[in-house]
Amino acid sequence: MNTIKLPQLAWHGVKELEISLPESWDVEVCNMAGYNLPPLKPAEIKKAITGLIGMPPLREYARGKKEVVIIFDDMARVTRAAEIVPHILEELAAAGIKDGQIRFIAACGCHQAMNRLDFVKKLGEDALARFPVYNHAPYGKCVYAGTTTSGIKVRINAEVMKCDLKIGIGSVVPHIMAGFGGGSKIVLPGVASYGAIVAMHTPQVSSESGGVKDTVTGMGVYKDNPRRRDINEVAEIVGLDVKIDAVVNMWGETAAVFAGAPAPAYATALEEAVAHYITPAARDKDIVIANTFAKANEAISGLLVAFPSVSQKGGDVVLIANAPEGQITHYLMGPFGNDIGGKLRLRMKPPSNVNRIIIFSEYPELSSKNYLEDTDRVFLVHDWGDVLRLLQERHKSGAQVAVYPNADIQYYNG
Repeated sequence: MNTIKLPQLAWHGVKELEISLPESWDVEVCNMAGYNLPPLKPAEIKKAITGLIGMPPLREYARGKKEVVIIFDDMARVTRAAEIVPHILEELAAAGIKDGQIRFIAACGCHQAMNRLDFVKKLGEDALARFPVYNHAPYGKCVYAGTTTSGIKVRINAEVMKCDLKIGIGSVVPHIMAGFGGGSKIVLPGVASYGAIVAMHTPQVSSESGGVKDTVTGMGVYKDNPRRRDINEVAEIVGLDVKIDAVVNMWGETAAVFAGAPAPAYATALEEAVAHYITPAARDKDIVIANTFAKANEAISGLLVAFPSVSQKGGDVVLIANAPEGQITHYLMGPFGNDIGGKLRLRMKPPSNVNRIIIFSEYPELSSKNYLEDTDRVFLVHDWGDVLRLLQERHKSGAQVAVYPNADIQYYNG
């Protein structure tokens, strides 16, 4: 048998899933370029935090500030913020900032609220004992900060805006709409109002026919991306002082950190990320296996890499979506019934050459099918042996197979 080990359970101890495929199948494992970079040591993370890009050291910049907010991303991102936070706190203490001047806010956007266990996973027990930690509420208590050049009226969490030092922690990974995450995406949509989030997700441009067309771009497509332009502008509108972004390896470990003034720090991080997550594109495959890990609770993102690899003659996709907590509640794009959903409900239509989508999860969740159209082509399976039996019914010796170990954060050109 072909045996492949895949990362699983990013927020549940990080384990590996060993899948077996017939030896007679021709299996191509498509890793992203930086999949095996080693994790940074604490001293290396500290060096990045103390040597900020494009601005003075934080211990100098923060001196005299009265109220500090540290904004961090939620459980739909694999950022190991707990590795970064102690170094920020050390710099703030050196600047004379007291614990009572600091609070943390989760940049949930339109995702579900986090609970205490989530906060501990993200920040560590010490942070919860020393500082107040809050969820962002997009439906109220947001104040006007300014307007982007595209016309988005940016309203931001009032607690964030009352602070005169704003620090963000996140990671840069490929994203289905923004091309890449990171940077001031921690603010928009992270701590923005519902109205601003809706506007950011729905930019439209004139089409040649005189109407309008949507501008959904795709994983890794960031150049001339209208969503990314709006996001980048928000750092200055809101007054985001410092942004810290991680780049992660295939196991979600922090492989690089870029910290500093939002614009130059993000430009440096993006340059690294573009090279780090790039993946050779597999083509003309009978079977494509897309494993999700970093965003297993937003597993549908893994299909964007999988679909173009399927043979035009027809083939199957296996989406591995092991998320014990289930698919994240998304108040803007998620399903809230068999026939109802958020304002911009996402229902992805599989290409016609995809015969079946087999969603493998050891944690059954029937409603997750509602992120897809043509659900008669979608099968939920909870045992790998059953997945293999379904595949072997149609695919015999010599089947061409591609495996993407980190499909939810991989991208390729063309």
